[in-house]
Amino acid sequence: MIYNETITLKDGRTCILRNGTEADGQSALDNFILAHEQTDYLTTYPDECTRSAEGEAQFLKAKTESPDEIELVAEVDGKIVGLAGIDRIGTREKIRHRAEYGISIDRAYWGLGIGRALTRACIACARAAGYAQLELDVVAENENAIALYLSEGFTEYGRNPRGFRSRLTGWQELVLMRMELD
Repeated sequence: MIYNETITLKDGRTCILRNGTEADGQSALDNFILAHEQTDYLTTYPDECTRSAEGEAQFLKAKTESPDEIELVAEVDGKIVGLAGIDRIGTREKIRHRAEYGISIDRAYWGLGIGRALTRACIACARAAGYAQLELDVVAENENAIALYLSEGFTEYGRNPRGFRSRLTGWQELVLMRMELD
């Protein structure tokens, strides 16, 4: 699946949203690790990242070649500042209509519109891939992300009070959200 869009950020700079490529392996990995160091709202800790730059390059290549999954990068001034993607939940008949959405952005670029643009891009890609439902989990304390997802059409369908066990704060409640795409 291929995606490419140029947007103007709230501060006037240009941001390119595009498929991550093999050549982005190291930069995408660096951004992944940085974003995971900056917030306790993401699924993993930086020290849990076992992928190498070559592994990340192969991951990005596979996503670009996939007809129904994607990993996008947000690039500002030649630097990857965010990642977002959709992954199929599974290939079995009863669940192949569902995809999962994930996103991370370098904190220095929060509040500029990158999150909204990546979210919209992934929704468009999920529709183009033929999914009927897009899903995500978000830490309940992450009120800005929840507000964004609600404004883009996601709805809450449940909560998991022990969804994450943070090294820093203990239990974190997850808000389970979904969007019907058909």
